[in-house]
Amino acid sequence: MSQAAIPDARSVGRSTKRIYFFGALGGLLFGYDTGVIAGALLYIRDELGLTPLAEGFVVSSLLVGAMAGATAAGRLADSLGRRRVGMAAAVAFSVGALAAGLAPNVILLVAARVLLGLGVGAASVVVPLYLSEMASTHIRGAVSSLNQLMITVGIFVAYVTNSLLAGAEAWRWMLGLAIVPSIVMLAGLIVMPETPRWLLRNGREAEAREVLARTRGADRVDAELAEIQQVEAASKEQAGLREVFAPWLRPALVVGIGLAVLNQVVGINTIIYYAPTTLTNVGFSDSAAIYANTGIGAINMLMTLVAIWLIDKVGRKRLLLTGAVCMCTSLTVLAATSLLLPEPDGMGLVGLITLACLAAFIISFSASWGAVCWVVISEVFPLHVRGAAVGFCTMLLWAANFIVSLSFPVLLDAVGIGWLFLGFAAICAYANFFTRRFVVETKGRSLEDIELDLRARAS
Repeated sequence: MSQAAIPDARSVGRSTKRIYFFGALGGLLFGYDTGVIAGALLYIRDELGLTPLAEGFVVSSLLVGAMAGATAAGRLADSLGRRRVGMAAAVAFSVGALAAGLAPNVILLVAARVLLGLGVGAASVVVPLYLSEMASTHIRGAVSSLNQLMITVGIFVAYVTNSLLAGAEAWRWMLGLAIVPSIVMLAGLIVMPETPRWLLRNGREAEAREVLARTRGADRVDAELAEIQQVEAASKEQAGLREVFAPWLRPALVVGIGLAVLNQVVGINTIIYYAPTTLTNVGFSDSAAIYANTGIGAINMLMTLVAIWLIDKVGRKRLLLTGAVCMCTSLTVLAATSLLLPEPDGMGLVGLITLACLAAFIISFSASWGAVCWVVISEVFPLHVRGAAVGFCTMLLWAANFIVSLSFPVLLDAVGIGWLFLGFAAICAYANFFTRRFVVETKGRSLEDIELDLRARAS
């Protein structure tokens, strides 16, 4: 690179901000498309005559697509690149949003949601990968957490949109407006660079140097390039799913799978998807439930900012442990309230305690598990299997999400809020045990250092 082409600190800062923004925009669409159904469902239910099981299918159909999208995206991200898979996800978001907004019946609505799910699944794999590989070591936790921040922003925007359109019961507009950010994402990724680690692995060293100069500064290019090449020398072949199950990778796989599944089965998406339904069951009106849900969305977004601030200071493991305890406590109080207090008659004490417990759970989850799980999953795997491994773990995450989301309306109708949330509280207690037993701290360590440590332990 010539001296004239060397970027100064200001241009490096501007370049990295653009890269991080467009890289994380898939998270916003992920959040919007998963969150918007919470309010829209109240009106889809009436217009299309949904049973509790049909409600579960409308919500969980997105997750079927997400499982397929995550499974394919991991391998494709290794072969085609992180950026191209992100662009494909943006196309799926655009077409799916338009189809969902125009769907004339349940069958076509479910099909549109499956297509949206392909985009969500692909984004859930490639966005954390892209951000973690583009970020410097000392800020990697915060930058990788931008994915979760944008997810919560998307959920909040979805809830605000639901509130604004609730009076008109315009569920088609609620679903269809996702086309706007998806087009912005596609346009942005067209001009964004590929990650230097992927470029170097595919023999494009000159381009990798350019990207590192843009995002780190010219004085740091050689040192980082040498570190990547040191790890690259350990494995020259692109790995498929079989390599993910190699014995030496087992510790990383246990952490990745455990965090992915627990992230969902602690009950977060029963709130993201069904908070208005839960609140109407304890005395809230439809409109009051949607407005309260908007407040929950705002808390979700703000507490994710707290997680971004803390993650590179206090570490991943401590946040996970603290969050699991707080989530368990809030759900236990919610369950006890439902089981011990009288049936609600209007928006009374039970309703207010339920809302407070849901908010407390969201605060705990957003400041810990919501952000940290995605970061750790994108950090613990070696470069040559990172795409396939993250894709596999994310597929299991969406499978767990699917099971919870499909079963929640049926279980809510069968056993009630109290016993259901008591079960989620028990899972939160196990999440605390799992973190203590299996999760290794990755704060302040380069991706290459984490991989070398894993290889050393295996040998």
